[in-house]
Amino acid sequence: MELRSIEIESQEKLPSLMLVDGMALLFRAFYATAMSGQFMINSKGMPTNAIQGFLKHLLTAVNHFEPSHVAVCWDMGSKTFRSEIFTEYKANRPEAPVELLPQFDAVKEAVQAFDIPNIGLHGYEADDCIGTIAKEAKASSRVFILTGDQDLLQLIEENISVVLLKKGFGNYEVHDTQSFLDWKGISPRQMIDLKALMGDPSDNYPGVKGIGEKTALKLLQAYDNIEGILENLLSLTRAQREKIEAAVEMLHLSRQLAEIKCDVPVACTLDQAKWEYNKSAVSEMLNEYEIRGLQRYLA
Repeated sequence: MELRSIEIESQEKLPSLMLVDGMALLFRAFYATAMSGQFMINSKGMPTNAIQGFLKHLLTAVNHFEPSHVAVCWDMGSKTFRSEIFTEYKANRPEAPVELLPQFDAVKEAVQAFDIPNIGLHGYEADDCIGTIAKEAKASSRVFILTGDQDLLQLIEENISVVLLKKGFGNYEVHDTQSFLDWKGISPRQMIDLKALMGDPSDNYPGVKGIGEKTALKLLQAYDNIEGILENLLSLTRAQREKIEAAVEMLHLSRQLAEIKCDVPVACTLDQAKWEYNKSAVSEMLNEYEIRGLQRYLA
């Protein structure tokens, strides 16, 4: 009991780093009001609905989880190493709405006004930047990844949790290794193989056609990973075996697409991400974009 007490006390003393999936928050904020045509166009003719919603999500989470450090990661264009190895990767996604286009740069300026690092790298996705920084930071801090994207659940491990945004503001589903195991019945790392088997319609790769989540989970619980499944094909049902044998190449490719790279050349020190900001700089930014109603979220 005494050792456990010391461990908990040590955990509480660690800094806490909140890594924000910028695109996930921005798109969620945009579509929350865009569907009803509420683009919140200011006197300069610029839509600000995505920026306002993004900041509200960000500040609500900061007030709720009270991180000592914050950084935001972004996609830097549609072309990445994944689209190079599979040209159909995310090719099904429509162009961004015209009302959102000017808000991509503006939201980064809003983040900068809070003295929060904006992190992104051409050729990689925000997920890769988040994974790289999280793995680096876990030795010296507790890491919380704020997102609406379940792909990031594969990064969960000791000192790394994933906070999934739920409907509305301030509603969260927080997962660590135990809660994820209770939920899915597999380890977070097995999420990569789960996606490889199931495919991902939103990212536009098929995995193994005819294998859904229920079957994929059973196979991973029984055989651990893709290699274990392939080594035990004769133990599968005939239908399962035939589906997998017909898609072995795509299965391996899908796994490559599903895995978040955690060794990309980005860095963010805790000193750079310390949560503190100049109130006058923030007020100036809010006035420039004519954003109102966020003062109550500011310390």
